[in-house]
Amino acid sequence: MALSMTNSNEQSTDLSNAEVGKYNTLNIIAVTDNGVYLDGGDLGEILLPNRFVPSDSQVGKSIKVFIYADTADRLVATTEKPLAQVGEFVSLKVVQVNKMGAFLDWGLPKDLLVPYNQQHTTMEEGKYYLVRVYLDQHTDRIAASSKLDKFIDIWPAEYQQGDKVNLIIGGKTDLGFKAIVNDLHWGLLYDNEIFQPLRIGKKINGYIKQVREDGRLDLILTRGFKNKVNNFADKLLDALQKNDGFLPLHDKSAPELIQRTLGVSKKTFKATVGNLLKNGKLSIEKEGIRLK
Repeated sequence: MALSMTNSNEQSTDLSNAEVGKYNTLNIIAVTDNGVYLDGGDLGEILLPNRFVPSDSQVGKSIKVFIYADTADRLVATTEKPLAQVGEFVSLKVVQVNKMGAFLDWGLPKDLLVPYNQQHTTMEEGKYYLVRVYLDQHTDRIAASSKLDKFIDIWPAEYQQGDKVNLIIGGKTDLGFKAIVNDLHWGLLYDNEIFQPLRIGKKINGYIKQVREDGRLDLILTRGFKNKVNNFADKLLDALQKNDGFLPLHDKSAPELIQRTLGVSKKTFKATVGNLLKNGKLSIEKEGIRLK
């Protein structure tokens, strides 16, 4: 048991109860040979082992920690950072499968369990899966689930065309990629509007292209064509500067060459070049474009 060492002259920060599976800023209430004990509110005193204790720690100071159950199912604190906390989606690698389920490497010594009844498809060791980290209400243990639909809001999304959103790539479809929008809704990115490599679990910014009559979301990775031109202009000018002011690209260049060289469609390239020509920043030569 931790020995109370509270100094009446130290002012404790007014902090709420600690939450398992999340980052918390907690007050140090005792210093012992095993580490420091933190005030976890209703969770009681929580040990932060010595190897994680900052050198300037003392009673009354606060410290940011992550709380989880160790291999003996005791609540402990750590300053190590897991790849996700409770309530987040993340792509993780399966490192072991046994009779309990699949275990994922999430950056902490104790691997994260996906019980068999929480696996959308049977998980295999060595493969990556997009999961949602959650706190089991029956056992108070942190676990993960690949049954993502149960965590997605079924109510129609209230977005406007052009709204900037956070995306997590969720899977490939015949039309493109499904993506989780703001951790709440499914949306769709179309193949013919994707000009960068995507993988399941990748986190990226995007925009609402349209909200369909059925409430479903069409997404795009740039805020419309006009802004796409403006956004790409700086990148094109930078590429020219890095290549002695010249690029062997023009309106007759193959779309694949432009995509491979600059990462944009030929349509965006031509529109951007035209805009920069009007502003006197480029000149057209027989073999390509040159920075003025």
